[in-house]
Amino acid sequence: MPLSAFAAAKVNLYLQLTGRRGDGYHLLDSLVVFPSIGDRLSVSPGQSLELVLEGPQAQSLAASGGENLVLAAARALARHAGIAAKARFVLEKNLPVASGLGGGSSDAAAALRLLVRHWRLSIGENALAALGATLGADVPASLYARPVWVGGIGEKLKPAAGLPQGGILLANPAKALPTAQVYAARSGRFSKKGRFRRMPRDVFALAETLASRRNDLTEAAQGLLPEIASVLARLSSLEGALLARMSGSGATCFALFADRLAAERASRALSLLEPTWWCAAGSLCPEPLAQGPCAPG
Repeated sequence: MPLSAFAAAKVNLYLQLTGRRGDGYHLLDSLVVFPSIGDRLSVSPGQSLELVLEGPQAQSLAASGGENLVLAAARALARHAGIAAKARFVLEKNLPVASGLGGGSSDAAAALRLLVRHWRLSIGENALAALGATLGADVPASLYARPVWVGGIGEKLKPAAGLPQGGILLANPAKALPTAQVYAARSGRFSKKGRFRRMPRDVFALAETLASRRNDLTEAAQGLLPEIASVLARLSSLEGALLARMSGSGATCFALFADRLAAERASRALSLLEPTWWCAAGSLCPEPLAQGPCAPG
């Protein structure tokens, strides 16, 4: 039987840039969540390394060019373990490409987790995270896949214990926006860290607290893709929306709601208003924890 894993979208509830290293990489401070929206990856025995793409975003991913991070993760782990890279992957691609949701990184993280089981490897979490960091700055957080404070260039992680549950709606104007272009266009002063002194008690307090934080890439992203402003306006106008903000480097934006049902109602309304947009609703925290706060790591 194939092994399978969920590869959740990575959503930055806020993203503040605190500086820049000498090598050009930006230092950041962010609160990241992995909602019940994402891709699904499965692995089974293979004679070589193979990746089959399925799902609504498969064609876009195939057309994006470059090596898929699932295959890159498999090759990196095989080199680390000193074994031949043999596996057959099937990726159900649901997240849009180059959308600020870290889909490629989450897929790579899922590949690493699956292959550790499939190849029956013995590798510690820290070693796996270090290996993941060689694939991309978002991979370590995607391996953790729970609410987390992110610092450094993405490699410094601290569990965001007690994050309250709520609903979330993601929306993208069906436009890709490469991360490198957004960072290159960003200018202005750097921000201070925005971490909470204490976690808000519920999603309403969370939205109120987040309102005093920001995504420092929004202005640059909107300069490259003005449609982002329209997405934010649409999300803000939906019934029950508590907060609307861009995630990551865009173009995907999100809105918070009281619960998943409210987010799903808003998703249906948005689909009628903007039928060409990609949107998806879910729970802010993973489904098994839907009745309480997200668990600490």
